[in-house]
Amino acid sequence: MDASRDTIPSNVPGKVLDWYDAHARTLPWRAAPGTPAPDPYRVWLSEVMLQQTTVTAVKDYFAKFTSRWPGVCDLAAASDEDVMAAWAGLGYYARARNLLACAREVAARGGIFPDTEEGLRALPGLGAYTAAAVAAIAFGRRAVVVDANVERVVTRLFALDAPLPGSRPAIRALTDTITPDRRAGDFAQALMDMGATVCTARAPRCLLCPIAADCRARAMGAPERFPVKAPKKAKPTRKGHAFWIERDDKVWLVRRAGKGMLGGMRALPDDGWSAREDGHGEAPIPGHWESAGRVGHVFTHFSLELGLSVHLGACPDDPPGEGEWWPLDRLDDAGLPTLFAKAARLALAEPA
Repeated sequence: MDASRDTIPSNVPGKVLDWYDAHARTLPWRAAPGTPAPDPYRVWLSEVMLQQTTVTAVKDYFAKFTSRWPGVCDLAAASDEDVMAAWAGLGYYARARNLLACAREVAARGGIFPDTEEGLRALPGLGAYTAAAVAAIAFGRRAVVVDANVERVVTRLFALDAPLPGSRPAIRALTDTITPDRRAGDFAQALMDMGATVCTARAPRCLLCPIAADCRARAMGAPERFPVKAPKKAKPTRKGHAFWIERDDKVWLVRRAGKGMLGGMRALPDDGWSAREDGHGEAPIPGHWESAGRVGHVFTHFSLELGLSVHLGACPDDPPGEGEWWPLDRLDDAGLPTLFAKAARLALAEPA
């Protein structure tokens, strides 16, 4: 279908902004509609946290981070270990590493974020979306901001039937045609809120939508058809093993390599599983091991079945490699990634 703008009324941005003025969600990182943005640090932090993560999941983490590190220079001065532990459970841990790298770069510049999309793109870890969002929301720049919610609204408005992900350049171009010069940040957040609360993936609430009369997908009677998605490829399933070694009411935890899967996080020792191959199954120390069961976890590109073995008997020497004995009564403070937190609960016979 032709997705040109010729039949999309020019007053669509005004309708969207009027709706936002009345119905904007109240979120801890947001300013009220039509008012200057809060500290760019809070906008940037929220946008990094919200990548591939729900608002509900982010709220508590945002509160924890801004309470502990209220400004970008505070975060820049934090240790990698503390930040990674505070991020534990939020997933996509490369974001936390990029967060620190960016905070330190901004701190080196005097604690001032660049106020243009181009300048923001030059910071570590800021891709096109985050740079556009911060430029528009924090600095009032005209920028085209497209997340999954915006994709849904725009593909339905224009009835764009090219499938994702290949259609993303076209979606961005169409979003550009309706993004106003003024209040671009409010407009972007309005489309996000519409996608989250009205133009939902299932059972969209078209009667509440401010641009329902302009929506081509609704006119076709098939809003849920959009966005069109290419068939998903089956995720491979990998198999691996983790190992629980306990001594004097402490458990042996290792530090994962700084880059790669769950990089820089504390974890149980494992057998080298990865997205590309199964683990080798060899235990880190000799002795008698007993199976404690298995846990499953789904990563972006693969699923993992992780067996857990518990070492039975004394462990007089430290296992090989870098690690530390962590008190069991403080295990929640270790910041274990969700996968290893599941395994730890299994070892401790707690409900997973």
